[in-house]
Amino acid sequence: MKVLLLLALTIFSVTANAVTLKELQQRFSQVPVLRAEFAQQRTISGMAQPLNSSGNLLIARQQGLWWQQEKPFTLTLLLTENRMVQIMAGQSPQVVTADTNPQMFQFNSLLSALFHADQRALGQNFSLNFTDLGKGAWTLVLTPKVSPLNRLFRSITLSGETFLNNIDINDMQGDATHIRFFNQKTTPATLTDAEKRHFAS
Repeated sequence: MKVLLLLALTIFSVTANAVTLKELQQRFSQVPVLRAEFAQQRTISGMAQPLNSSGNLLIARQQGLWWQQEKPFTLTLLLTENRMVQIMAGQSPQVVTADTNPQMFQFNSLLSALFHADQRALGQNFSLNFTDLGKGAWTLVLTPKVSPLNRLFRSITLSGETFLNNIDINDMQGDATHIRFFNQKTTPATLTDAEKRHFAS
């Protein structure tokens, strides 16, 4: 009886701690503001050395996504529900909307879906393979099933625990991109005045 009880408790413990994609989406959607640092490495076929970049990321549930690359040069990417803005030092901002460039704006929606683990939006574009690795860890492998994504990417793999920690992108040219997120913070739960200005620009 004792052995059966221990076995039952073990099974219940594993089941109770299992991570599902639906639970992950609910968890991410309940975070109003997420701040993080990132380090990105791109391995390009034909180039001996990978390309490295780093910077900061801000995701605000109501406002959108602000991506600030600091090294090796400054590059700002702003994604909101209505527009995508890219700003490079010394150049005029490049603004994309659904009306001016529908295909490019599709990637805007895709990036938002990636960071929010939006099952419905991702499922429209990818075959989803979610794996609970135990102890809160998980991976989600996205295999493109619609054009133009299936002509650009072989797979996109998300992995993490409490937060999204890594994105690995393998494209059809044989290139690979690895993005690591760290020092994630969810407080303060509202944007500072300086952060509000990112989305007002």
